[in-house]
Amino acid sequence: MTNIYFDFEDGNGPVPAHQHSNGGGWVADTAKVDATARVDPDAQVYGNAKVYGDAWVFGKARVYGAVEVFGKARVYGAVEVYGNATVSGKATVSGNATVSGNATVSGNAWVYGNAWVSGKATVSGNAQVYGDAEVSGNARVYGNAWVYGNAWVSGNAKVCDDDRVCDDDQVYSYTKVQKETKKDRIFINGKWYVEEVEDDE
Repeated sequence: MTNIYFDFEDGNGPVPAHQHSNGGGWVADTAKVDATARVDPDAQVYGNAKVYGDAWVFGKARVYGAVEVFGKARVYGAVEVYGNATVSGKATVSGNATVSGNATVSGNAWVYGNAWVSGKATVSGNAQVYGDAEVSGNARVYGNAWVYGNAWVSGNAKVCDDDRVCDDDQVYSYTKVQKETKKDRIFINGKWYVEEVEDDE
C-alpha cells in the first residue's frame, strides 16, 4: 500500500496522513479520529491528537499535540487547540480562539472570538469566554459566568454564578468572584482589580 503524505506546516514537513472518512479533513496517521467523529475538508488533526465520540472539527480549525476532543464538542473557525488541552461535552470553541496547555473546556461552555484559554485553566458549565479575554493559570470560569472584552483571569481565580468580568478587568491570585464579593472590586489606574477574598468552598 502506498503511503500518503501531507504537510501540516508545523515544521515537521510532509508526514503520513489520510483524509478522514467522515468529512474528508486531513488527519495524521499518528492522530486518532473515530469514524463517528467528523473532520471537514479544511480542518486538520495531527500530532497525537484524539477526536472521538460525536465531536466535530470543521472550518479551518487545527487540533494537534496531545489534545482530546470528544463528546459532542464542536471546534470550528480559525481555532487552534493544542498541547494537552481537552474540549468535551457539548462545549464549543470557535472564531479565532485558542485553547492550549492543559486547559479544559467542557459542559456547555463556549470560547470564541479571539479568546485564549491556557495553562491549567478550566471553562465549564454554561460559561462563556470571548472577545480578547484571556483565562490562564489555574483559573476556573464556570456556572453562567462570562469573561469578555480585554479581561484577564489568572492564577487561582474563580469566576462563577452569573458574574461578568469584562472590559479591562483583571482577576488574579486566589480571588473568587461572585455576586456577594463584588464589593471587593477596586479601580486602580484605569483598571478594575479584585482583592483577595476567602474561598468558602
